[in-house]
Order: sequence, then structure tokens, then C-alpha cells
Amino acid sequence: MSKTVETEGALETRGIEQVPDHERTGKTRELFPTWVGANISVLLLTMGASLVVAYHLNIWQALVVAVAAPVVSYGLVGLIGIAGKRGGAPGMALSRAVFGQRGNLLPGSLIWVARWGWETINAVTGAYAMLTILDILFGLKANSVLDMVTLLVFVVATFAISGLGINAVQKCNKYATYLFGVFSVLVLVYLIANTNWSKVLHHGGGSTAAVITGVGMIAAGGVSWIPTAPDFTRYLPRTASSKAIVGTAVGGAGIVVLPMVLMGAVMAVSTPDLASATDPVSFLGEILPTWIAVPYLFIALIGMLLINSMSMYSAGFTAQTLGFKVPRHWAVSVNAVISLVFGGVLMLVATSFMGSFIAFLSLLAVAFSAWVGVFGADMLRRTEYDGEAMADTTRTSAYWYKGGFSPAAVAAWAIGLLSGLMFTTSDWFTGPLAKNNVIGEYGLGWVATIVISGLLYVILPKPAVVQPAPAREQAAEARESATLAV
Repeated sequence: MSKTVETEGALETRGIEQVPDHERTGKTRELFPTWVGANISVLLLTMGASLVVAYHLNIWQALVVAVAAPVVSYGLVGLIGIAGKRGGAPGMALSRAVFGQRGNLLPGSLIWVARWGWETINAVTGAYAMLTILDILFGLKANSVLDMVTLLVFVVATFAISGLGINAVQKCNKYATYLFGVFSVLVLVYLIANTNWSKVLHHGGGSTAAVITGVGMIAAGGVSWIPTAPDFTRYLPRTASSKAIVGTAVGGAGIVVLPMVLMGAVMAVSTPDLASATDPVSFLGEILPTWIAVPYLFIALIGMLLINSMSMYSAGFTAQTLGFKVPRHWAVSVNAVISLVFGGVLMLVATSFMGSFIAFLSLLAVAFSAWVGVFGADMLRRTEYDGEAMADTTRTSAYWYKGGFSPAAVAAWAIGLLSGLMFTTSDWFTGPLAKNNVIGEYGLGWVATIVISGLLYVILPKPAVVQPAPAREQAAEARESATLAV
């Protein structure tokens, strides 16, 4: 992102306040490496393997999943990202205009807590990548002490990058994109040359329901980025192309998701244990030769580091909207400590990493989708956001509404969330409507959540759209001039 007054140093000091127009000099093309970096995760290989082993899909069905998932999820990321250029503020700050100053605390708290789980999963995966590299290069075997040391190193590095701010995140994503591209080509060439393609191409296919459920599983990772999309577009000028915002999100994600999911599916044909491994990373050291495995694991490690840095960067804004009166970089430290504690529990106690991960994904998608439905529907009628009103958390705020709540937004969010959970199935929770219907059987609980919450918000009576302060002043001046003219 182009340097501005607030970001030209090593440390970004701007928090959730609206970015002034004269500082909004970003370019939409700079978003492309952001969404590439958000997906450089070895977990995509494991999820690609799950499509073959758990969902019984063939390579052609896996291809459909790998194309559809980023188009659906990152299409929504791009669409919500348009709000960032309209309002010049992070997603959860803009959300105050929709839910009200107090009402925003409800979805904000849920999204913040869900981020704990997402960051914990990423931190553990990064630690596993470090452990595998140490094993391959130096013969160091994992143990409880080494597990905690690698986890601590990963979390500290994540905090350092995310704490510095958007310039550090964007620069790291840019270089990681180049490295990922080079080594992914090497892995692809190796797989092409060493795969039993007859076995891969003749692998039996699965049901249509399994394909759709697979799309939901892969898309869940993208859905988790939707509320944070404005965080990375708020430095764009108001004139930035909306089509380019959507295109860079879908293109940046798709260029990573497509090959990695397909590679995982191909690997699973010969190594089915890949989909259920307790450690989702070490299999790369067994499948690939050392000269490819080590650099590729290193890139995977960097990718997980960047994903967690982006997540914590946004989590700092969410914490500020919840009332933490600390600078953004210190708000980030709260999530860093939480991911360290939860990550230690997962590495030392959990018996099935992938089982826990997929169960978490199914619930994560629903938790984020309720907000997406309401906020997205609100974007159809609101094209500007009042920076002063967003910053004012008292009764004088134009976004105070009724007692600090927008009844329509809060009701639509709550009903959509509960409805989506009723249709959702996971290892941890199964809703009462998850069986004997298309929504539940096809894993569409998160889609139902978006639709229900969005439609309810559209039909419920809502507060009038508040004009930004300058627009209100101009309107008042126009009325005064008209009166004087009379």
C-alpha cells in the first residue's frame, strides 16, 4: 500500500479512525499479493486430500471445488472490501454504522473470539512446519518442550509483523508471493513426473452433495476474511474501481487455492493418510524429496506467518471497537497471547488436528456469515460513512439509534446466526435441522445464514441512512441559502 502520513514509518499508528481523503493514495493492484499471502497455507493441501479421502471425490470434482470455492468466498471478500474505499475505516468500525455503537459489540465480540480459533490453528500449523524442517535438516524430533519453543517463536514473529502495521504486512506478502510461485512450480513439476496418473484419473467420484459440501469446506477459510476486507482497502481513494477490488481478491486467492487443493487431491490418491494426519505438515517431508520439501516447507511457514499477521492486524482493530483503549499494536498483543495459550493446548492435548480444524471451519463460517448478510444488505443502501459518528461512542453519535442499537440489524444478525447453526453439522455440534433437507446435507448452513440475515435486514424497518458530517453541513447551508433567497 502506498505510504501515507500515518504509515510512512516502520510503525503504523493509525487505529480505527477514518483515513482522511488526502492520505488515501493506495492502488487496487496492491491488493493482489495481500490475498495471495492470505492463502499460502499448507492446510489447503490437507483439505484437498480430504476431498478425496473423506468426501470420495475424483480429480475432476476436486477441480470444480478448487475453482468454485475462491470465486464464491473471495467474491464476497471483494464486495465487502468496497465498503473500505467508501468509508476509509476498518470493517468492524464501519459496522458501527449498521448495528449501532452498542449493537456492534455483539457481532464484534463473536468475530473477535472466532479469530482466536483461526489464529490458534494457524499458529499450530506454523509450529508444525518449523518442527518438520528441524527434523529433516537436523534430526531433531518433536517433544513437548520443542513444541512450545517453536510455537512461541512463531507467535512472537507474528506479533512483530502485525504490530508494525499495513506496510510491513503488504511488503512481506509481496515477496512471499514471488517465492510461493517459484516453489509451487517445482512441486507441480515433481508431482507431474512422479504421480501414477492412471490411478488418479480413474479414481471413483462422489455425490453432488459431497461436491457442494467440499466447496463450503474450502470456502470457509475465505469467509473468515470477509469482515476484515475493508481493513485492507481503507487506504484506497473513493474513485478506486470496485470491479478491480473484487477481481484482485478472487484472482489473488484463486491462484493459490486452485493448485494447492489439486496438489493435495493428487497426493491423497497415493497417500490417503494425508487427510487424517495428526500433524498436517510432516507428510511433505515424506512425499517430497528433501531439496523440494525443505524450501517448500519454509515457504509454507512464511505463508502461515503472514496469514496470522493479517488476522492479528485486523483483530487489533476489532479489539479497539470493543472498547480496548490501547494503541492498535498493543491491541494485537491480546490475540498473540491467546493464540499462544490455545495453541499450546491444541499441540499437547488434541488427538486429531484435522478433525478439530474442519469442525472449527464449519462453525467459523456461520459465525462470520451472520454479520456478512446484514452488512452486505446495508451496503445496498449506504454508500458513505460518517467518520465522526463512528468515532463518537456516546449518545450524541449519529449511529446511536435506539439505546445504542439498530433493532433491525441486531435482530437480523441474531436470527440468521441461530438459523444457520440449526442447519450445521460438525464433530462438535449438530443442529436440529441438519438432517433430511438439502441445506443441512449439502453443508449450506453458512449460506442459509447469509441469506436469512440479509433478507430479514432488508424487510425490517431500519433507521434512516446518516449522511457524513460534511454532507450534513452542506445540506444545512443549502437549506439556509434557499430560505434567505425566499
